Amino acid sequence: MDSVDLQVLKSAAAWRAEGHRVVLATVTETWGSSPRPPGAMLAVRGDGLVAGSVSGGCVEDDLIDKVRECSLATDKPETTIYGISKEDAQRFGLPCGGRLQLVLEPVQDVATLQGVLDGIARHELIARRLDMKTGVATLDRASRNDVLAFDDNQLTTVHGPRWRVLIIGAGQLSRYVAMMAQALDYEVIVCDPREEYAITWDVPGARLTRDMPDDVVTELNLDSHSAVVAVTHDPKLDDLALIEALKSPSFYVGALGSRLNTQKRRERLAQFDLSQEELARLHGPVGLRIGSKTPPEIAVAIIAEMTAVRHGVVLESVGIKTLDPQASQTVCI
Repeated sequence: MDSVDLQVLKSAAAWRAEGHRVVLATVTETWGSSPRPPGAMLAVRGDGLVAGSVSGGCVEDDLIDKVRECSLATDKPETTIYGISKEDAQRFGLPCGGRLQLVLEPVQDVATLQGVLDGIARHELIARRLDMKTGVATLDRASRNDVLAFDDNQLTTVHGPRWRVLIIGAGQLSRYVAMMAQALDYEVIVCDPREEYAITWDVPGARLTRDMPDDVVTELNLDSHSAVVAVTHDPKLDDLALIEALKSPSFYVGALGSRLNTQKRRERLAQFDLSQEELARLHGPVGLRIGSKTPPEIAVAIIAEMTAVRHGVVLESVGIKTLDPQASQTVCI
């Protein structure tokens, strides 16, 4: 399952290769309430066909009309701001006080877009640098700490899996977690040394390894852009990986299981050289308490909790964990 941004780049490259005029819009800055964050992209074909979104539908119609009329970004990139006044905010349906700045680029070179797509396919991070005066784009390798940058002369966008998740176990639940994570631009690595599970793994783009989970955690050198989710229900596999993951800077470490099994797991892990602070980082039972029972529902709960933690949301403060205490993920997958 491709992420939204990847779909935009694929569409833009395909349309340009077919000979269509294409304008690529990128959100570079927002003020106040804005529907989409910096980096969000929209591709508009000359006849008005679109892929992606920069405002959740607020300004897209105006951009489509201007592309059809050839009244913007005809030869070189340009910058525009929506919602600069209260009247504009009302006209374009932006939230009260919301404004967004866009860079509008007439796509000239399919090769650089294809280069980005090729790099993403190799699980690489690519920085695309657009010269605002010439419209020429170049590519460089990027790191997980690189972010979008715009100084009126050059726009630098970062593409590829800036986040990654290691899933311990290749069962049915893992398939749904992997597909949802890919839609959110995660690089997905699945670890399962058990032959009966590994030979049936069939999620395109999610890398499978048969090595032992703790070895995989060590080899990946997990950083603050990494998450680990253990879902095998086998302590010999899950616990070893969790011990190493809890020592790492990973932003999220979770394990599937009932409340009772989670308590037993914490007692087992406490026997190793883990501090109380490290043990407290374990999310278990994994996922938000939304009454999940089926594998897809549990995957939604896991991805939702990962997303909340990634964005610094204090879950208890919004009442997410005050539902039925029995509604935890207890299904054996």
